[in-house]
Amino acid sequence: MTNYELMFILEAALEQEKKEAVTETVKEIISADGEVTKVDVWGMRKLAYPIQKKNEGYYVVVEFKANPDLPKELDRRLRISDAVIRHMIINKDEK
Repeated sequence: MTNYELMFILEAALEQEKKEAVTETVKEIISADGEVTKVDVWGMRKLAYPIQKKNEGYYVVVEFKANPDLPKELDRRLRISDAVIRHMIINKDEK
């Protein structure tokens, strides 16, 4: 299994329950074929630049272990989610 890190930014206007639900959904997707090692919720932060005319976002960082095909599926599902503004998955094992 390979170590990965996922950071995603949710819309600031969402209710807290919806933010938690999206985070739980991401953890469930990962747990189906991998293992979540750490979840770090950064909370509300100012964006470096406006995205979709928004200046703030809700940041979440998830570290996980998975097979190489899981990040592709996770990327596809995050891309179609309306709540996620931006996301990035990195391979922590690559040098």
